[in-house]
Amino acid sequence: MAEVQEKNFEFKDTALVVIDLQKGIAAQGRKTEPHSVSEVISNTAKLAEKFREASAPVCLVHVSSIDGKDMLNPIVDNAPQWGGERSSDWDEFVPELAMRKDDIIITKRHWGAFHGTELDLQLRRRKVKNIVLCGISTNIGVESTAREAYQNGYNQIFVEDAMSAMTKEEHESSVKNIFPMIGLVRKTSETLEMLH
Repeated sequence: MAEVQEKNFEFKDTALVVIDLQKGIAAQGRKTEPHSVSEVISNTAKLAEKFREASAPVCLVHVSSIDGKDMLNPIVDNAPQWGGERSSDWDEFVPELAMRKDDIIITKRHWGAFHGTELDLQLRRRKVKNIVLCGISTNIGVESTAREAYQNGYNQIFVEDAMSAMTKEEHESSVKNIFPMIGLVRKTSETLEMLH
């Protein structure tokens, strides 16, 4: 079998898209598997720093609500449990991301970051062809965004150690079964090596 040639990506047409690393979802002490919240945040911060150094787009995506009535609320068998009242800073990005004024901030009202937002518009205006995707939770916000990005024609790198889920099984289901069909799965160090 022929050896697969590693694809290189250029910062000039690649964006980092960070999903839901906000205080209410990525709260320190929250249990995620197989990577801890602090590990996901640390690896994402490394990626963001490199993208900013290269003047490449950093898109910070968070889920928020104006009045609670603008969120999806379909009839389901197993509704997500949010654990009571949300704090006033629930939708604020974790400070480790060191948000900058030139970062692209996307507010979504449901799982995926494309539907009903200007993410696609902002990426296309910057001639972005490739997305480096990370965040919490692997099988919910990240996978929903990944499927939308694939349908919109973007190349994707999924940074496996910069994302995590509530269980190892949920994380691995996306990483092993879905992501390889719609992009490349790499570690943080491997992703940085692919970017020039």
